[in-house]
Amino acid sequence: MGKEIDLKSGEISRHVKKAVKAISEGYIIAIPLEHSYAFACDAFKHDAVRAMHVLRGDTLFTAAQVGVGSAKTAQGVVREITPEIAALMKKFWPGMLSMNLRPQTGLSWDLGDSNQLDRVSIRVPRSKFAKALLEVTGPLAIASGGRVGRPGPKALSDIFVLDSDLAFQFNYGNLRKGPSSTVIEADETGVRVLRVGAISLEEIQKIVPSAIAL
Repeated sequence: MGKEIDLKSGEISRHVKKAVKAISEGYIIAIPLEHSYAFACDAFKHDAVRAMHVLRGDTLFTAAQVGVGSAKTAQGVVREITPEIAALMKKFWPGMLSMNLRPQTGLSWDLGDSNQLDRVSIRVPRSKFAKALLEVTGPLAIASGGRVGRPGPKALSDIFVLDSDLAFQFNYGNLRKGPSSTVIEADETGVRVLRVGAISLEEIQKIVPSAIAL
């Protein structure tokens, strides 16, 4: 696979600089998130996003998640942030809350769904390296480094791709086990919890009492 870089050695700013260069040139990299390694690439480079889906074996019309460095950045890619959505962002970002929101119209991206879903899954990860990277790059397309149907890889050795498929692998060792992110869908009609993970329905309802589970 691509060159391995030890995140526990050296300055994080230098590691981020290498990642930014690779992403700007249209390459895919592997990065650590909270509990698994993920692929990441420029959300606006169609060929890179398509190649990432191929690496995973995704079916057609599978959309990648979008990682952002802050709620402010999210405002540039989603078109509707209600007071309830803003409150959830403030409470749970960075962290394990994925929000399915309506994207801005006219964005020149295709996350894998040919822009048919009118929803984008967006999150600010807590992982130190991922967050530092996203604060520089802006929105990145992100997907689990595991093949479809397999658990998220806890170590880089669990990612099975060719040497030429990735520009860099950023190694933070074996990642600790933990729950998946909680997934919500939100718009002007309310907040709906689609999957309960690290954040419970009760925690969501403390911020948005009208939130329901589907």
